[in-house]
Amino acid sequence: MSRPSAPNPARRSERSRRAILDAARELVAELGYAKISIEAIAARAGVGKQTIYRWWPSKGAVIFDAFLALSEAADGDGIRLPDTGDIAADLRTVMRATVAEFADPAFEAPIRALTMEIVADPGLTALYREKLAGPVDEAKKERLRIAQQAGQLAADADLDLVLEVLYAPLFQRWLHRSGPLTEEYADALVDITLRAFRP
Repeated sequence: MSRPSAPNPARRSERSRRAILDAARELVAELGYAKISIEAIAARAGVGKQTIYRWWPSKGAVIFDAFLALSEAADGDGIRLPDTGDIAADLRTVMRATVAEFADPAFEAPIRALTMEIVADPGLTALYREKLAGPVDEAKKERLRIAQQAGQLAADADLDLVLEVLYAPLFQRWLHRSGPLTEEYADALVDITLRAFRP
C-alpha cells in the first residue's frame, strides 16, 4: 500500500493566494474599499492575517493585486490593442471600452478608492507603474508606432505625449465627475488627438 504523498507547499500557497485575492475583490464589491480591513480579508479567505502580511505590505497592495489578477486573466497572452490597419477605428474601440469601464459603477467605486491609495502611497505608486501602467502604456505605444510606420501619425510624434493628450482629459473628467462619459466623448478625444499628431 503506497503512502499518501506529502502536501505540496507551493500548491497550498497558491490556493491561499487566490483565496485572498478573491476575498479582497468580493469585499470591495460588498462593502466598499474604505470599510474593509486586512482582518476581514483574512477571515473571508480562511487564512491568518500574517499570511497576508507575508505577501503584501498593505491593504492597498492586496486590493491592487486582486484587480491586477483579473486583468491578467482577461489579457491571456499579454496586452494588445486592436490592429485593423486603421488607427482611428482602433483607438475609438479602445477609448469606448475605457469610457464604458469607467462609467460602470461596479468598476468605478473600487478603482476610485484604489486611485486615492496609489496617490498617497509611494510604494503602491511604484507597484502600479511596474505591474500595470507601464506594460499597458507600452502596448499602446506599440500600436502607435505601427500607425507611425503606416504614415497615420507624424513620424516625430512623442508617443508619451500622444497618450497624455488622449487619456488625460478622460481621467480628469472621471476623477472630478465633471461631465458624462459617453461614446461620443471617447470619439471626440480620438479625433482631437489624431488631428494634433497627424503627419
